[in-house]
Amino acid sequence: MTAPAMVLAAGRGERMRPLTDTCPKPLLQVRGKPLMGYHLDGFAHGGLRDVVVNTAWLGEQIEQHYGHETSAGVRIAYSHEGRDFGGALETAGGIARALPLLDEVFWIVAGDVYMPQFQFTRAAYERFAAGDKLAHLYLVPNPPHNAKGDFALTGEGLAANATEGRHTYSTAGLYRKALFAELPAGNPEGRKLALAPLLRAAIDSGKVSAELYTGPWVDVGTPERLAALNS
Repeated sequence: MTAPAMVLAAGRGERMRPLTDTCPKPLLQVRGKPLMGYHLDGFAHGGLRDVVVNTAWLGEQIEQHYGHETSAGVRIAYSHEGRDFGGALETAGGIARALPLLDEVFWIVAGDVYMPQFQFTRAAYERFAAGDKLAHLYLVPNPPHNAKGDFALTGEGLAANATEGRHTYSTAGLYRKALFAELPAGNPEGRKLALAPLLRAAIDSGKVSAELYTGPWVDVGTPERLAALNS
């Protein structure tokens, strides 16, 4: 069985030190729940019962915490980049490593963002699967730490590599395996590859759609942001 969703949980979380010296960033708690737990519960609410989680830094703690099924009934398969290659493979490299465990179309979200009201709906999944785009990105208003944004949004609902009117990529999105075709499925050599260049090339080809998400969203990138959420 393959999974329709993946949580990215392999990063070191350097800016969160010293908190992440002993705890992987996705397990840091916001209001009594691990950050990645909000996504796992969101997948369960959307009827997505199989999820892949990639790990590297302190990844064994994530598997020890969740095991292979959450209390909400979400089954977890792990892609252990740290164990297999000695460290994280960056975002696209890690996704490529996990491709054999994923459906042709799948949700992606980073385990270190807080967006508790985001809905990973089956309707959005099926709408994207029925189209021809390689990715669909959920953008958010720019936070102070990313004031220039990442991608623009056209009136036709496409992502654009414009320099003006950009929004921030929330890390949530729908993807098609074909976006990662330049790496062999399973990334057997453990190549490190960033996601942004793949997205920008697909955007230039008109193959990436997008929409603006205005619900609560925080990139929990520093101890101060974590403390603010828990205050």
